[in-house]
Amino acid sequence: MVALSGAHTIGQAQCSSFNDHIYNDTNINSAFAASLRANCPRAGSTALAPLDTTTPNAFDNAYYTNLLSQKGLLHSDQELFNSGSTDSTVRSFASSTSAFNSAFATAMVKMGNLSPQTGTQGQIRRSCWKVN
Repeated sequence: MVALSGAHTIGQAQCSSFNDHIYNDTNINSAFAASLRANCPRAGSTALAPLDTTTPNAFDNAYYTNLLSQKGLLHSDQELFNSGSTDSTVRSFASSTSAFNSAFATAMVKMGNLSPQTGTQGQIRRSCWKVN
């Protein structure tokens, strides 16, 4: 999951996706949070911010170096580097583009080889964060 999250090196998110993180969390760089709050009111908005502020249009390991500096845009991203079991992997990917690229490629192939569930084997969730 840590490797696949590196896909967030490209893309954007709406303010409503990270408002709680920039207004309520403590595991965020204060200057980074303040710069985001300037464009994202507490009530939320449809304004966009890059998931990787360092190199938003490049597929690289800057996403992980941002996490080391507590500059993960989404709460779920910053949780990857928050004194937990994934910290060492984040450090490894931040220091080695080739380690990230290799792990990402392996994870994508593994995910691509998963067989989809059909019929009664699975469900399409109405809300991705909870079982129907």
